[in-house]
Amino acid sequence: MTDGDEQPPGRTTDGDEPRPTVGTAETSADETSIADVGAAETSADADLAADANAANLSADADAAVGVSAPAPDVAASPHPVAVVVPYPVHVGEEPRTVRQRRRWPLWTALGLALGLVAGAVPGVLLRGAAPDAAGRSAAKGDPGTAAQRRLGERMLALLDRQGAALVGADRAGFLAIAEPAARPALSRRYAALRALRVTVWRPAADGVPEAADGQPGQWRQTVTVGYCFVAPDCAPSTVELDARWRLVGEEPRLTALEPSGTDPAGVRPWQANDMAVTVGKRVVVATTPAQRSRLPGLLAQAETAAKVADRYAVGGARPDRYLVYYAGKTEWRRWYGGGRPKWTAGYAVGVGGGRHDVVLNAQTVTPDGADDLLRHELTHAASLPDRGYADRADWWLVEGLAEYAGADGQPVHRYEGLTEVRDLLRGGWSGRLEAVAPEADASDSRVGGAYGVGYLAVRHLVDRYGEQRMLDFYRAVVHERRSPAQAADEVLGDPWSMLHDECVAYVRAVVG
Repeated sequence: MTDGDEQPPGRTTDGDEPRPTVGTAETSADETSIADVGAAETSADADLAADANAANLSADADAAVGVSAPAPDVAASPHPVAVVVPYPVHVGEEPRTVRQRRRWPLWTALGLALGLVAGAVPGVLLRGAAPDAAGRSAAKGDPGTAAQRRLGERMLALLDRQGAALVGADRAGFLAIAEPAARPALSRRYAALRALRVTVWRPAADGVPEAADGQPGQWRQTVTVGYCFVAPDCAPSTVELDARWRLVGEEPRLTALEPSGTDPAGVRPWQANDMAVTVGKRVVVATTPAQRSRLPGLLAQAETAAKVADRYAVGGARPDRYLVYYAGKTEWRRWYGGGRPKWTAGYAVGVGGGRHDVVLNAQTVTPDGADDLLRHELTHAASLPDRGYADRADWWLVEGLAEYAGADGQPVHRYEGLTEVRDLLRGGWSGRLEAVAPEADASDSRVGGAYGVGYLAVRHLVDRYGEQRMLDFYRAVVHERRSPAQAADEVLGDPWSMLHDECVAYVRAVVG
C-alpha cells in the first residue's frame, strides 16, 4: 500500500521505497516517534562474538537501539537507527467481481466469530486473566517439589530484574541474566519492545520449572507476562513465553525466551521481527523496517479513524491506545498464527487486558480502502469484549457495527456492497440475520453480501432508535450475552420478532 509521495523533514528511505503520500498525523514532536531497528547477520560463531561485547552495552540504549527477533527463514539486514523520544515508564506495575473496497473486511471479522465458534481462523480469542498488581498468578498443575519451587522462585526473581531493566531502559541489565549465546536474540527483543514504548513488563510463573529431558542441568519454565505499551497504567495485555535455563552451580542462567506454542493469540510481531514504530495521540503503528516509509501516512489515517472508533467504545471505556501492525508478505504468514486467505486485508485479535491488536495486509490494502478498513478494525478494538464473542448468531451485529463505523455516516445508497447484498437476496440466504454469517469457504460475493446485510440491519436500528440505544442493544447481546429477544425487550422496548422482520425488510427495500 502506498500513502503518497510526501515525506516529513528528516526522514530517509532506502532509495527504492515509495514515499508516503498522506500528510503526517496531528501530533507534536514529543508525541510522535519513529524507531527503526535492524537485524544483525549472525552465525553461531558471530553470536558468541557479539556476546563478548554485551556486558559493555550502554544504558544509553533508551532510544530502542538494536533489533527484534527476525522471522524464521528471512534474511535480515541492518537499517539505520533513529532515536526515540523519551517517555514515562512504570516499573513493575471487474469481469464482475467484488469491488476491492468490499474485499478488505472479509476474513477480518469472520475470524472473530469462527475463532471462537469453530476454531477456523484465529481472531478475538479467549484469554486467561492477566497477572495481578503484584505480577503473580496462581501456579498451574503440579506444585512440584520444594526444590523445584525454590528454583522457580529464583528464576522468577531474575525475570523480574530483567523486566525492571527493560522498562528502565537498561539494556545491559536486561541481558545480564542470560547466557552469552542468548544475548543477540534478547537484544532484538529488547529493541523491539523499547521501540513500542513498553511501560509495564510483569512476568508470572505458570507452575514450577521442569527438567529438560535428556539435557542434564537444563530447565524449562512457562511464563505469562503482563505488558503495556505507551500508557504506564493500562490493564496489561498478556503473552505466554517459554523460558529455558541452564544451572551454573546454583544460579540459573537464561538460555532462551521464546514464544509459547500454547499462546492462543500466536506469535506477536515484536517476537518475530525487527520493528519500526510511530506513536500518535491515539494510535501506535508498527511495521518492519522495509515498510517504514508507510508509517507517517498510516498514522495520519489511523488517528482520524480512531476518532470515529472512539464513539463506539461500549460503556465509554475507549482503549488507551490502538495498536496497528502493517504486515508484509512474510510477516502476514507469521504474525498471530497466520493461515488467513490471500485476499484478507485486515483483522483484529484479542491479546488480553481488554485490548485487541489490529493487523493490516500490505499486499491487499489499497490507499483508498485504508480509511474505512481502519475505521472498521479500530471499531472492533473499541467495541468487542475482552474475551471476544462466542455466538455465531451474533455475527451480523458485530460486523454490522464495524461496517456502520466504516461507512462513517455516508448515505446508504453509496455503500459499496449493495450489489453483493442484492445477489445474496436472490439466493443463498434464508432471510434470518442469525444465519447470515458466511462459511469459511464462501465466495467473495457471498461474504461481501453478508457484511452488507449486517451493515443495513444496524443502520436500520440506528435510524429507528439512535446510535446510543443501538449500542446499548449491542452491549446487552455481545457483552452481556443476552439473547436478541431479551435485549430488544429490555433495551429497545419492542419485540425482537418484529424488529428482525423490519431489519430484513429494510435490507430488501434498499437494494430493490
